[in-house]
Parts: sequence; C-alpha cells; structure tokens
Amino acid sequence: MASPSTTTSSLASRLRESTTYVPVLAAVALALFWGRHPNDLALVALVPLLGGAVFAAVHHAEVVAHRVGEPFGSLLLAVAVTVIEVGLIVMLMTSDKDTSTLARDTVFSAVMICLNGIVGLVLLVGALRHHLANFNPEGTGAALATVISLASLTLVLPRFSTSEPGPEFTASQLAFAAIASLALYGMFVFTQTVRHREFFLPVDVDGDGIEDAHEVSDAEARWSLGLLLVSLVAVVGLAKIESSGIERAVAAAGLPQAFVGVVIALLVLAPETIAAVRAGLRNKVQTGLNLAYGSAMASIGLTIPAIAVASIWLDGPLTLGLTSVQIVLLVMSCFVGILTVVPGRAKPLQGGVHLVLLAAFVFLSIKP
Repeated sequence: MASPSTTTSSLASRLRESTTYVPVLAAVALALFWGRHPNDLALVALVPLLGGAVFAAVHHAEVVAHRVGEPFGSLLLAVAVTVIEVGLIVMLMTSDKDTSTLARDTVFSAVMICLNGIVGLVLLVGALRHHLANFNPEGTGAALATVISLASLTLVLPRFSTSEPGPEFTASQLAFAAIASLALYGMFVFTQTVRHREFFLPVDVDGDGIEDAHEVSDAEARWSLGLLLVSLVAVVGLAKIESSGIERAVAAAGLPQAFVGVVIALLVLAPETIAAVRAGLRNKVQTGLNLAYGSAMASIGLTIPAIAVASIWLDGPLTLGLTSVQIVLLVMSCFVGILTVVPGRAKPLQGGVHLVLLAAFVFLSIKP
C-alpha cells in the first residue's frame, strides 16, 4: 500500500504533467473551433479545457515568477493577459454588431474585478490565515494612484467633455488620452521594476511564506514562458468561443446583454485571480496586490492606446464615458481602496468591504 507522501508526490507529478499537455489540447481545440459556431454539446465539452488552461497559466506564471523574481513575475502575467485581451477587443470591434461601448464595458468590468474582486479576495484570505494582511503602503499606494488617474482620464472625463456630443472623445482628445495612458503606465513600470523595486516586494512579517522546493533553471523558465503564452491565448480564445453560449444563456435568463462582458472579463481574469489568492495564502499579500492593480492598470494603459490606433480605420462612434451608476461605483471603489492601502495592513473586514462592492457591481449589471 502506497504511503500518503508517495500518493501526494504522484498526484503533484500528474498535475505538473497536465500543465504541459492541457494548454496544447486547449490550443488545438481553439484552432478547430475558431470562426465557427459550435453547438451546445461542443461548448460544454470545451469548459474543462478552458478551466485546465486557466490553472496551467497560473502554474507556469508562478514558475517564471520564481525565476525572474518579484515584481517581474506579476507584471509579466498582468501584461500578457492584457495584451491578448486587447487583441480580442480590437478584433471584436471589427464585427458588424454595435460595438460602440464594447471597449468601455470590458475595461470597466476588468477594473472593478481587479480593484474589488482580486483585492478583496487577497486581503480576505491573507488576513484570515495570518491574522493581518501586511503589505507595503508606499508601493501599493503608488499603484492605486496610477489606476485612479488612468480611470479618471479615460473613462470619467469623456462623460463631461463638451467638444463632442455624448460621452465620447474627439480625435485629439482620444490621442491625448492614449499618450497620457502610455506615459503613466510606463512611469509606473519603471518605478516598480527599476527605481523603487523594493516597495513592491512581499513584506516578510513572520517568515512563514512558502517557497518552491527547487530552483528553476533557465531552460525550465523558457519552457514555462512558452506554455504560459499558449495557455493565455487558449483562455482568452476559448472564452470568446464560449461567449455565444453565454449570450444565449444570458438572453434565456432575461439578463441585459451587457452582462456578457462581465462574464467574459471574469473568465479572462481567472489566471490573475487564482495566482493572487494563492499569494495571499502564502502571506505574500503584496504579490497579490501587484497582480490586482497591475492588471487594472494594464487593462486601461494598453487598451486605450490600442483603441485609439484602431479607431483610425474603424467606423462608428466610440463611447468611453461611464454611466452615472458606473461612476458612483468607481468613486466608491477608489475611496475604499485609499482607506485600505494607507495603513499598510488590513483585517478581513477590508477584504469583505471590497467584495461587497464587487457584488454591487455585478448586481447592478444584472439589474441596472
């Protein structure tokens, strides 16, 4: 009879093997079904591959992060997911459907999920397991300030500018927003990775963080980097394929079509969410917050410039200004985020408050 340690080792070995072949299978399925209209049975069959690709992305992101160190690991995962997501948004905007609010709704959903969902989960699990969730307020505050500035410039100002009728930017205003977004994002990345990297490293309070048992070689890191990219392409692509089934389910439930964007954003951000929660459990709350705010920042800082360039050849209006309800939710999230970040540590209560704000966002997406 096998001992518990042998069984655990065998299970871990099988899980590592699955993170190699599952992304490949998911990519093959994506290639087979891309551009087609799969039936409901095929959509159900693709769900396990989508879930497997998510977990594979988290595994390989952690391997690469272990090799390159923080905050480069969390930055890599956030940027990789966002770049693929941006490509998906631009591609969807070329369809015949009304996509004037697609970029706004997708970016806002991602921001709310990051600011409240990922942050709330990280703080909640970290504080419950380690009594308090400790992080560096200087680095986290700088990240939150950048997110607030990006969101205000690109999603709030179009609602109040008067040069263009409706919640839209003129061409020159959109160009300025794109340049400002890139400048803010670039300055933050330089601060995070070069100038003040120490402000974004996990805070070591009691030394009980769990590290990987082995060093990662260059070859293993390169292999994981390749599989990470394959996994992320599969996650975003399969989420797009599943969107047709989600649209039918949303319509059958009598929910607004805008809710489809929320579901897609939840699927696309699943790798960051799982990786951030695991970091919180390991008492590396700072790593989880780096992922949350980094993903929100990249969603705005990379999407808006891409949309600005794509608008040169895309026809139709581009609505970026948030609705009144969305602005209220964003302002509440920013204020709560500031109060959470300032002390440098959080109780489970703060995590719960953020999760309630996320629940309010989801509920009002269903019942606007």
